[in-house]
Amino acid sequence: MNGVLWGTSARDWAQIQEGQFKAGFEAVLHHCDVGPGTDYLDAGCGAGMAAMLAAGRGARVSGFDAAEALLAIARERVPDGDFRTADLESVPFADASFDVVTGFNAFQFAGDPVRALSEARRVARPGGKVVVMTWGDPEGMEAAAIVGALRPLLPAPPPGAAGPFALSDRLKLQRLAEAAGLTPEDVVDVHTHWSYPDESTALRGLGSSGVAARARGLVGAEALDAAHLAALAPFRQVDGGFRIQASCRFLVARA
Repeated sequence: MNGVLWGTSARDWAQIQEGQFKAGFEAVLHHCDVGPGTDYLDAGCGAGMAAMLAAGRGARVSGFDAAEALLAIARERVPDGDFRTADLESVPFADASFDVVTGFNAFQFAGDPVRALSEARRVARPGGKVVVMTWGDPEGMEAAAIVGALRPLLPAPPPGAAGPFALSDRLKLQRLAEAAGLTPEDVVDVHTHWSYPDESTALRGLGSSGVAARARGLVGAEALDAAHLAALAPFRQVDGGFRIQASCRFLVARA
């Protein structure tokens, strides 16, 4: 289901929205010393921006995602990479294959996050690094208002369902890693911003996520755009563009 939804506007995601957290990708790759000789796997790799950055640092790159349309772009970006269609809870690689495994805004959306992270641990080499990147603290974060704009357009989630900020708490991150058999090490915050040159680009970018695709199917494109425009209004700049403060948080754990 998520593969279909996230593949709906794959090019807009790759060209506009995926890079809004590029600073987080780069911070993780630097922190984990990804470079020549590193065997690197991105779980839920999307359109492959993080994989492309890792390949640019000299790493041997692999990735998997549920959305074939996004994987097609990842293969264009990293022709030598090994990209496969798969689910987070059933990783299609052998045990102890990678030095670094990352999941960027991925593990909190798995049906069973502990199982998904256990799979990441399985394919990491002993002593290898597994990284979970998620949203930072939503309190006071401008981008949280944009994310929350779609909530009224969607059915109420079932009790206990994970949301976008499910792992934003440091203690929850560490407990998840421990439950998956990992040893938590560092928790790092990265402060960045989303930037769009105009209204049209902002709507295309924000409308390219799988969550937005689901909302569009329920209420229509006009209602989706209206919700996004209302949320964007406080962040309009004098030149007509938008700048929105955001933050991400990542946990580094050892397999």
